Amino acid sequence: MTQPVAPWRSSLEVMDIGTGRPRVILRTDKLIEAPNWHPHGWFLVNGDGRLWQADASGLRPIRMPHDERCNNDHGFLPDGRIVFSSHDGTGAGIHVWDGTGVTPLEMARPSWWHGAHGGLLTYACARGDRVVRIAISDLSGNEEIVLTPADAHHDGPDFSSCGQFIWFNSDATGHAQIWRMRRDGAEAGVVFEDDNVNWFPHPSPCGRHVVYLAYEPGTEEHPRDRDVALWIMRPDGSDRRKLLDVHGGQGTLNVPCWSPDGTSVAFMRYASS
Repeated sequence: MTQPVAPWRSSLEVMDIGTGRPRVILRTDKLIEAPNWHPHGWFLVNGDGRLWQADASGLRPIRMPHDERCNNDHGFLPDGRIVFSSHDGTGAGIHVWDGTGVTPLEMARPSWWHGAHGGLLTYACARGDRVVRIAISDLSGNEEIVLTPADAHHDGPDFSSCGQFIWFNSDATGHAQIWRMRRDGAEAGVVFEDDNVNWFPHPSPCGRHVVYLAYEPGTEEHPRDRDVALWIMRPDGSDRRKLLDVHGGQGTLNVPCWSPDGTSVAFMRYASS
């Protein structure tokens, strides 16, 4: 007799970009999002407003000393500390967890963390004009520089492996496309244009690839539970190819997702209703 398949909501998977074959790490009936790949082989995800350590054996909560309303903007600093955004009555703020205590950073709110390189953070933010823009800051949060103008929605920033460029998505040309600029905001421009609504570019640690999430034409923002695709390209926009069609969207590929050796990406697939 065929054994029944246990119901699941979220499937944490990895794909070797050489073979193009996905592999399931963990399936759970919990809604979990945005896997970051730890050098020791486990994954950081969020769910139910908190952070979790995930691997093939299951989910284990990251036990912080106080409750946090964490979202899917989280990852690792170069020294291994966890950096994350969480919400309170004043909007999303960026925090650092060192294993014993949580330190809130000093930049204004709302701020949604997306990437780190050396002593710099890059993140999306909304200030007085409420338009989402890209900023950088030192690790204290005191030295914020907003890099993009308030002329469009700019989101999903991530540093190149060399730290000299920031990749992001912007709808400045009409709908979300993949952009790149120098880390001081200079030379900002769209890398390519197509009909897809493209979000969350993540350059590989080796510097040879960029993976991103593509929604169908006409999609507004980056909703969950949609048919989307993972795409990969060279940093100059050439050799673009689809890696995988997947039911996902919000939570699938929001934050840095590459394996430390740059051969694989982690992503979330969601059960379709």
